[in-house]
Amino acid sequence: MVNRMVQTAVFLIVAALFGVWSYWQFDIIHRGGPVMIPILMCSIFSVALIGERLYYFFTLHLGADINRFFEQLRQHLEGQRWPEAQASCEQWKGPVARVVLAGLAARDRSPQEIDEAMEEAAHDEIPAVEQHLRWLSTLAQVSTLLGLLGTVTGLVRAFQVIQSKSAGGNPVSPGDLAGGVWEALFRRRRMI
Repeated sequence: MVNRMVQTAVFLIVAALFGVWSYWQFDIIHRGGPVMIPILMCSIFSVALIGERLYYFFTLHLGADINRFFEQLRQHLEGQRWPEAQASCEQWKGPVARVVLAGLAARDRSPQEIDEAMEEAAHDEIPAVEQHLRWLSTLAQVSTLLGLLGTVTGLVRAFQVIQSKSAGGNPVSPGDLAGGVWEALFRRRRMI
């Protein structure tokens, strides 16, 4: 648990540093304003989480023919060859095989008890399969709100230009407003 927290903290610091570095190195990000730093951090973190989930599912079935496994398992179960079905499940490293293995271990019980054993095994497997999905959901919501915040700050900047120009008696030109409106529209485009 502590190891995972340390990894998350280190990755968050790296994402923050990359966001700040990108803000100063890339003109298009700099023009988006300071809210682009947390938006970029959310993007980096999301891509890393998606990559981790892809790696998990890819390595789960790497070099294995899942269709052949299920066909073999179905044949063993239909033929009531329990030891062969159990051996197939023990060789397969996926969560489905562990759920079926729990059902095979309880095969001498009532159908309701078999279902309960498989549900309990599935309940144990779900956290590994759904790991980090809450983070992705949270990052999607936070990124949307950060984009909205950037839109508002860009519009506020445009209105500040209007106020400062009109207070001095100078006419407001479209070029004066362009920076704030561009910033607002740029963040709005990133949000979508």
